[in-house]
Amino acid sequence: MPTLHVVVGSTRPGRLALPIAQWAAQAAEQHGGFDVQLVDLAEFGLPLLDEPAHPRTGQYAHEHTRAWSATVDEADAFVFVTPEYNFGPPAALLNAISYLHREWLCKPAAFVSYGGVAAGLRSVQVLKQVLTTLKVMPIPEGVAIPFVFQLVQDGSFQPTPPLEAAATDMLDELLRWTEPLQLLRKGLVPAQ
Repeated sequence: MPTLHVVVGSTRPGRLALPIAQWAAQAAEQHGGFDVQLVDLAEFGLPLLDEPAHPRTGQYAHEHTRAWSATVDEADAFVFVTPEYNFGPPAALLNAISYLHREWLCKPAAFVSYGGVAAGLRSVQVLKQVLTTLKVMPIPEGVAIPFVFQLVQDGSFQPTPPLEAAATDMLDELLRWTEPLQLLRKGLVPAQ
């Protein structure tokens, strides 16, 4: 069974990313197509990119980078849970992506975004540009949560039926991309 990492994309105290990511991970477990792991960037404590060598070399001087590398490397697919900060993704998420290179290659990604009226979609657009540079395949299906504060009660995210349906569609499509990209990474499908 492929491994899916649901990445908590914000490290800010009081973040909504954590309860939303917990819901997304639960939805993925109920989906049944993945071995699901919740990956919280706050637990890695990555400083602003501090590796002396370019990520493409894979020569990591710091233990925090080696731990992050091992975590990303074991995933076959990703769901990034992201708010929108100033029309873009959180700096902590961009920083975490920039730490690595090879570990991201030829893996699919989906997005659960949240915010006000724009539902975090501008953050997703920026992330898609960054991730495609690393040969990550962003899928079109996702979950966009507008007016998110209306759906959080006592620190718990309360999804609506349309959001739950969107999560199922997203996970179905993510799974559809996961196996062919696994074969590509293993060299069983020739790259063109």
